[in-house]
Amino acid sequence: MRTVELGRTGLRVSELGLGLASIGGMFAAVPQAQAVATIDRAWELGVRLFDTAPVYGYGLSEQRAGLALRGRPRGEFVLCSKVGRLIEPGGPDLQPIWAEPPAGLGPRLDYSYGATIRSFEASLERMGIDRIDVLHIHDPELDFPAASTEAFRALTELRGRGTIRAISLGVNHADVAARFLRETDGGPDIVLLAGRYTLLDQSGADELLPLCEKLGVAVLAAGVFHGGVLADTAHGAPNGYERVPRDVLRRIDVLRELCGAYGVPLLAAAAQFPLKHPAVPAVVVGARSPREIAEVAAWLDHEVPEAFWGALRSAL
Repeated sequence: MRTVELGRTGLRVSELGLGLASIGGMFAAVPQAQAVATIDRAWELGVRLFDTAPVYGYGLSEQRAGLALRGRPRGEFVLCSKVGRLIEPGGPDLQPIWAEPPAGLGPRLDYSYGATIRSFEASLERMGIDRIDVLHIHDPELDFPAASTEAFRALTELRGRGTIRAISLGVNHADVAARFLRETDGGPDIVLLAGRYTLLDQSGADELLPLCEKLGVAVLAAGVFHGGVLADTAHGAPNGYERVPRDVLRRIDVLRELCGAYGVPLLAAAAQFPLKHPAVPAVVVGARSPREIAEVAAWLDHEVPEAFWGALRSAL
């Protein structure tokens, strides 16, 4: 698998990263052996970028990441986690999407300096790995004043000491990331952007991606399949949708027709589309089984004719 420079960080990553929310039990339980096998299969395929978070299964994803990765040569992969939520007994900021959360534990939203440091240290302990390379401030819009000052100061200090290699944001809102870049001195090195530079939503290109390109900030594109809506819209709504909106269905029909005309699998186009932008070196995709990550790797490797991308730009 091709490796690429991750912006100004000095890190090299595989073009495909594995997001570890699914193996933390997002929407459906995943047995531990299957979770570890999924990471193992990703490694066999050449994936060297892994992204987790404390809130994913309330620590379960990080624990499983550690099980699968801590025996690997540490210099050969880039590990990302997040800050912004502490996992603690009775944590009140629960999310209903986790199928198998540990009994009695929950997240508590806290972007303060002290909580940020404690969250980082707790992540290291859960994973049993000596360092985290990239630390994202997770969902900073939930408390932007604290996230952009207290949490950012903590991460700046960790980066300055060489404890982490890069500061990042983990966001679903492109405008929030753009504001963070404008209002913080030096800003983050990376933005993990979910669902806002995809075949169905290019809002990240309005302001954020040009700003990142100008500043040398790498964008990791996530959510490229929109929770499965691109995979299948015929049998009920996929995760994240109570009902697929009609305008989304119409856009998918246009995309399917275009892909059919050029012999391009829709999911191959979805996986590769963000990489056509110069600010996006890699995509991060979730998987809950070895088969799923192998399918994504094949879509990323599928040869797509250049004429298709020109036609797609016209269609979008």
